[in-house]
Amino acid sequence: MLTSLGYIGINSSKTSDWEGFATNLLGMQKVDGCGSSRLFRMDDRKQRLVVTGEGNEGLAFMGWEVASPDDLDALAGRLENAGIEVTQHGGGLADQRHVARLISLQDPDGNRLEVFCGPEVASDPFVPGRPISGFKTGALGMGHAVLHVEKVDRLLAFYRDLLGFQVTDYGLTPYPLYFFHINGRHHSFAMVGSGRKGIHHFMVELQSLDDVGQGYDIAQQEQDRIAYTLGRHSNDHMLSFYSRTPSDFFVEYGWGAQVIDPKIWQPFETHEGPSTWGHERVHLPEDSEVRRRMREMRFKTARDGFRAADPVPNCAWLDSVVHRE
Repeated sequence: MLTSLGYIGINSSKTSDWEGFATNLLGMQKVDGCGSSRLFRMDDRKQRLVVTGEGNEGLAFMGWEVASPDDLDALAGRLENAGIEVTQHGGGLADQRHVARLISLQDPDGNRLEVFCGPEVASDPFVPGRPISGFKTGALGMGHAVLHVEKVDRLLAFYRDLLGFQVTDYGLTPYPLYFFHINGRHHSFAMVGSGRKGIHHFMVELQSLDDVGQGYDIAQQEQDRIAYTLGRHSNDHMLSFYSRTPSDFFVEYGWGAQVIDPKIWQPFETHEGPSTWGHERVHLPEDSEVRRRMREMRFKTARDGFRAADPVPNCAWLDSVVHRE
């Protein structure tokens, strides 16, 4: 029933820092916001990223899209029948989010979710904050979001069984990792069973590898901006790096992820570890146990000869998914 990740909201009082980060590094376009908030575009949508200018640093909300008002009503009814408190919002908040209608609720860890229909499309073209070829959005949505969770089983029942996310793949070592799809993007949502709460990162995908490489150059000019070095994931095949945000979580900046066919996809357990190569966790101390363990998993993957498939160019089906109106 959910179709894509439509937008993300971040609570932060560091709005000037976020403005520089979102435009100069990520290449988003700043647009006018309400009060202290900052809004950013990635494509023809009026907004994709909201920085609220208030609250504790971290995730404020995730906005998930449905196709129609009927789908929104059906989902609200299903959630209420399961004992989930759902708030129906009026035009004020809908106008702020640039959507026709929306509801809100909380997941079992207290994360705020908004579900909406009828996103507004801008009349003027997207103008990136720095020269990039653009973001891979369209029917695939804004990108993906990954959360720290205390207990994976409790969140699995909520996101998979109630909200309808489909498991793409999962890993159980060195900690549980579950990846979920709702369209052709390998995962629009994932959870890390770290025993913590809050956002780990969100991801935006670029249309060109050079966009990512040039962003990597920019990020390296700022002390402690790089969190994970350039690398490639073993499950979605994304080539990316992770940058530290002004709010001290991460943004994955990537290119080349596989696009799946949700109609035939079968979930499976992965054993290769999160990354085929790279993604050294330089935000952690050199002697960190997590950093050492992840490095050993990459070396084992290399010894085993694992290779991720390269992106398929000029794929008619892929192009139809990405550019579908």
